[in-house]
Amino acid sequence: MKISDLMTPNPQTVKSDDTLQQAARAMDELNVGALPVFENDRLVGMLTDRDIVVRSTSAGQDPRITPVKEAMTIDPLTLRPDASVEDALRIMEEHQLRRMPVLDSAGALIGIVSLGDLAAAGTPEAADALEAISTPAEPDR
Repeated sequence: MKISDLMTPNPQTVKSDDTLQQAARAMDELNVGALPVFENDRLVGMLTDRDIVVRSTSAGQDPRITPVKEAMTIDPLTLRPDASVEDALRIMEEHQLRRMPVLDSAGALIGIVSLGDLAAAGTPEAADALEAISTPAEPDR
């Protein structure tokens, strides 16, 4: 099975200059926890609900004026639509990722795949990957 069989096509995106509040509103409306971030028609990052809370809100930034680029993860790892499920799981586990953008050969965003998509497809390795990804990190304190 290939990623193109499991991915969510045409995901909603945000711009790097959008505010965190705009991005959070979009996440709420779409019931998603992550959005690909674009700048000049190019994927430049991923923004998660956790990024908003941990990188911005906890630092006292105002989400009404703080741009997405201040909290996003830059240069996200991506997959090609013909990537195997096993390759996706290996990358997700290795880098502790729950979602990955899917780009075509020209670099255009065509989908997003989540660990949940892989698990829902009955991929047995997804449970192991989820356990590895969900292992708590040591506190910074």
